[in-house]
Amino acid sequence: MSITTVGRLSAAAVITFSLLVAPASADDTNYPTRPVRLLAASAAGGNPDVLARLLANRLSEVFGNPFIVEDVPGVGGVIAAKQTAAASPDGYTLSVNDTGAMAINIAMNPAVDYHLQDFSPITALATLPTVLVIKPAVPANTLAEFVALAKSKPGAMSFGSAGSGSIHQMTMVIFEQQAGIQLLHVPYRGGTGLVNALLTGEVDAGWSGIPNVVSLIKTDKLRALCLSVLQRDESLPEVPTCDELGYKGFDVATMLGLQSSAGVPPVIVARLQSAVAKILREPELAERMKTLGIHMAENGTASYAKFMQDDLERYTEVVNEFHLQIKQ
Repeated sequence: MSITTVGRLSAAAVITFSLLVAPASADDTNYPTRPVRLLAASAAGGNPDVLARLLANRLSEVFGNPFIVEDVPGVGGVIAAKQTAAASPDGYTLSVNDTGAMAINIAMNPAVDYHLQDFSPITALATLPTVLVIKPAVPANTLAEFVALAKSKPGAMSFGSAGSGSIHQMTMVIFEQQAGIQLLHVPYRGGTGLVNALLTGEVDAGWSGIPNVVSLIKTDKLRALCLSVLQRDESLPEVPTCDELGYKGFDVATMLGLQSSAGVPPVIVARLQSAVAKILREPELAERMKTLGIHMAENGTASYAKFMQDDLERYTEVVNEFHLQIKQ
């Protein structure tokens, strides 16, 4: 199975989640006139936090008002998503969130009481592949050795994730199915919690965003086995892809995007989208993203809205195929 976050981002297929909006006011056209909250759906050091802080510094300079990052970890981004959906539709509460909250949890968890229609999609930001890492104590130096070890004791080895319904869990579910292995799932509050659990030996393995673990891999604190996408990453050129190692078509990544609550005036959405598009293409920030293993995504409100809808449909299919829906 090939599950990829590189969808067909066609500007012709425009999906608008909030059509009924008030006419633009003077405050809208002068936005922002006061500080803006930027919720990062992770603990400090997680991928949303890293990208939110890179953006916030430049957005504060561009608009002349502070963009203040608040880390909101937990439940695969669901807590941050709920806060965003419940905020006033004025553009003063934004969030950087990913596929885990905006697609997987909606598909997997009936208790999630929000949907895509509760958000104003502003722009796609970045795609993030993950890397399968294991603690050094695991007696495996290659992916083949790890799979053989897991097959020798089904359910005895564990993997961590950034929370139930996170892309980390979904990636491992798909890998388990293709590799014919069974691991014990241990969810944590965000990607930082997952990495800490690997470092302390609480879990044996996990799929992590590259920014969280690249330095740990290079200093041999964690062992990298493979990447979740079809091309090697510049920040870890020595790490092969799963596809190279025989898991043909294995291609799973997450999309980070910028959202606000439904009904934000179009003029505010347009100002934010335009500013972010320019910031992401600044050479210094683009180079910083590349070294962190963060791949700049195609921008545009319409294309991001379509991607979110496609992503939800894609992971709903996976949830149904592997019977992953959480029972209430």
